[in-house]
Amino acid sequence: MMSTTGTGITSTPTKPTNGPIRPFSHVAFGGGVSPLGINMQAAVNANRYLNVRGVGNFFNYTVNNISTNGLNINGKLNFATAGASVDFYPFPNHGFRLSPGGMFYNQNNVTANVAVAGGTKFTLNGYNYYASSTKPITGTAGLGLNSRNPAFTMTTGWGNMIPRRGAHWSFPFEIGAAFVGSPSLNMALTSGQACDSTGVYCMDVATDPTIQANLQAQVAKYRNDVSPFQYYPIINVGAAYSFKVR
Repeated sequence: MMSTTGTGITSTPTKPTNGPIRPFSHVAFGGGVSPLGINMQAAVNANRYLNVRGVGNFFNYTVNNISTNGLNINGKLNFATAGASVDFYPFPNHGFRLSPGGMFYNQNNVTANVAVAGGTKFTLNGYNYYASSTKPITGTAGLGLNSRNPAFTMTTGWGNMIPRRGAHWSFPFEIGAAFVGSPSLNMALTSGQACDSTGVYCMDVATDPTIQANLQAQVAKYRNDVSPFQYYPIINVGAAYSFKVR
């Protein structure tokens, strides 16, 4: 703004802005990596202190030759999640934030094939068996990481996808957890025979009641081992680009 006094001219400097304040005036898109997989994110500024952010993650990975109690496991990790959070910035010109949110879609799981080669010893509930040389053992297993769906999430971090100082690029970081509930675990032996140490007396693993009882007791021990892991870690690093939409 300019004003005149006599023949002199003075100018009043315009107060600088510190970035987007008008609600829903800027959006941002970004991506990153975390233990949930590769992610894509989108955010919009609700006001000077808040962003609303959506995120989706996906990842598939094959793991082979995992051995436990003589059982050989070949599996595939299948990760697919989607959720949203509210990013609260108590100091808008700085990057620190707190982000409560929810994971509304969670298909994180592990599917696996189980095998015991012929003549190999394996243990169920403390009892030793030997896979038949002529009828080796096969089965399936599954691990679910989505017992609580939807799940509450809580993260903190540094970096604003919509910088309040007007920049376009940002490189946010966050750390926290998704409260997904205790993992579910199942295992079945579907074909083959288990024998005693002599290899003479053999039983069908799919139908013998003693083997099935020992299998279920062993699975219960595995479930107890994984039960503490009901909080899935979120450690995300990435990049984002923001722009004005109105």
